[in-house]
Amino acid sequence: MRFRAKIVDLACLNNFSRVINTISKLTKTCTLRLTVCKLYFILSDKVANGGASMWCELCQGNFFDEFQMEGVAAEHNEIYLELVPENLSRALKTAHSAKAVKIKLTNKHCPCLRVAVELPSLSSSSRIVTHDIPVGVIPRRIWNDFREPTMPDFDVSIYLPVLKIMKSVVERMKNLSNFIVIEANLSGEMNLKIETDLVSVTTHFKDLGNPPWASEDGCQSSAQGRNLESMAEARIDIKKLQQLLAGQQVNPTKALCNIMQRVKRRLKERQWSGDLTFLCLLSLLPSD
Repeated sequence: MRFRAKIVDLACLNNFSRVINTISKLTKTCTLRLTVCKLYFILSDKVANGGASMWCELCQGNFFDEFQMEGVAAEHNEIYLELVPENLSRALKTAHSAKAVKIKLTNKHCPCLRVAVELPSLSSSSRIVTHDIPVGVIPRRIWNDFREPTMPDFDVSIYLPVLKIMKSVVERMKNLSNFIVIEANLSGEMNLKIETDLVSVTTHFKDLGNPPWASEDGCQSSAQGRNLESMAEARIDIKKLQQLLAGQQVNPTKALCNIMQRVKRRLKERQWSGDLTFLCLLSLLPSD
């Protein structure tokens, strides 16, 4: 089992650092899955019990100049590691002006990700700062616990407004209530609202647009048969939504929200940029 990678391009390094910073603000620990072509950062808390799930998928060719890995076996050419993303984020903060960053899986005293940062030097000798980040190797028997979450048959899917604007609204609302209701329809309308015994506040967004979806058999999603003006709503913990929005540093080209309003109710937020796919699944709370 081996892994080593190298980043030379400073823009790629900054982009990778922003992804890690975002993840570190969302979770204390996560799973790092390494394959030949992609990296995945995974959080698989039980959403039904009030947790949150996260799936971040990166194409290694968009970030790394060199990337080599050998999995646990030829037929299972993958590596799963338990990682504290804040440790990796702190290591990368020393690399803003680096000439190169090397990441290697080592096992001297315990499994570690070694991050070697080569810094500019006025002399002929190079300056290298090394960080050893402890990781846990996840056994193959539980790999299935970290597969990509399936997309439920949602009621409404809608593009989100500019995340900075949405973040500003949510930050103001969280001072008034512990919960927020997100409601949206298939006419591109979305409302953020809070209701308490003392105050009711609603922010309206229009003309956001609704992404087209098709089911796996090629047919349109069941959301297509829904009344265009009918609102689907999700009541969630406002602090978890604020945490998700506050951690965003990846500047996605698109961000959308899927609301499923049946039995186990869920809210999904999915974001895309040119280099990664980021999926977050938040649990919904029962209405009062």
